[in-house]
Amino acid sequence: MSERGGLRARLDRLAREVAKFGAVGALGLVVNIAVSNLLWRTTDLQVVRAGLLATFVAILFNYVGFRYWTYRDRDKSGRTRELTLFLLFSAAGAVIETGVLYAATYGFGWNTPVQSNVFKILGIGIATLFRFWSYRTWVFKALPAEEAEPGPEALDGLLRQGRTEQAPRIEADPVRR
Repeated sequence: MSERGGLRARLDRLAREVAKFGAVGALGLVVNIAVSNLLWRTTDLQVVRAGLLATFVAILFNYVGFRYWTYRDRDKSGRTRELTLFLLFSAAGAVIETGVLYAATYGFGWNTPVQSNVFKILGIGIATLFRFWSYRTWVFKALPAEEAEPGPEALDGLLRQGRTEQAPRIEADPVRR
């Protein structure tokens, strides 16, 4: 494969990964906002505490989506390590997300339901960039590329392309005849 073709393949894989991450994240966003609004309207919890609780519910939802859909082809050997790192980086994302809501609510006094939702979504957006980078880099690590001998499908592909390379012929030693 040419260098350009290899780059294109990597970009295609990254685009699919971003799309899957975004789909799970969008559903997580719906869970987060729904739980936040439910808690804001039905409990006496403070805005930031309810938002933080909703974030943790969405984190659990997202883990299932990421592990079993977005990153299902990634290394599954160290589940304890994976879950620990996922929760650690998710907590860091929750601090970013909640920090934006906290600054808006207590720093600027913007705590109407619309303002709370706007700053909740803004915080989620900023935290999502951090989470994408950290999850793909540290949590759901790619399996190492196997450099095994090509299987029959690879040989079949070469034959279809007209690229047949013959092995060198081994002839009998003329001295031994």
